[in-house]
Amino acid sequence: MSTISFEPIAILISTLVGGGLGALWYSPVLFGNAWMSALGKTQEDLGSPGPAMAGSIFSCLVAACAMDFLVAATGTVTVTAGLGLGCVVGLGVVAMTMLSDALFSGWGWPLYFIQMSYRALYLVLMGGISGGLRAM
Repeated sequence: MSTISFEPIAILISTLVGGGLGALWYSPVLFGNAWMSALGKTQEDLGSPGPAMAGSIFSCLVAACAMDFLVAATGTVTVTAGLGLGCVVGLGVVAMTMLSDALFSGWGWPLYFIQMSYRALYLVLMGGISGGLRAM
């Protein structure tokens, strides 16, 4: 039986990439205004972003650990294979479970696509990072 080891540098970089992508994704530069409109909220309604941002970084850390585990467990050792694994997890698992939530909760398509595409994209990137660093 082999032991699966984590790649701490991949986890750190993936966490930073996921958090940085989220900061950009939900800013007015990209989808922040459309996201708040889809939520039916204003910045004042949301209050201070600090606690939510801390929770988001934590979720990126856990996702980075999970992706790194999957990369190691599947023997993925290239950027391309890692990106592919990230696509499977991001689109095949996360996007589909979020679709069920969206349909039952009445989110509407704009909110679903903004939320889902951020998560799917960061998982793709995390897979590529972990696969690429294992190739070195």
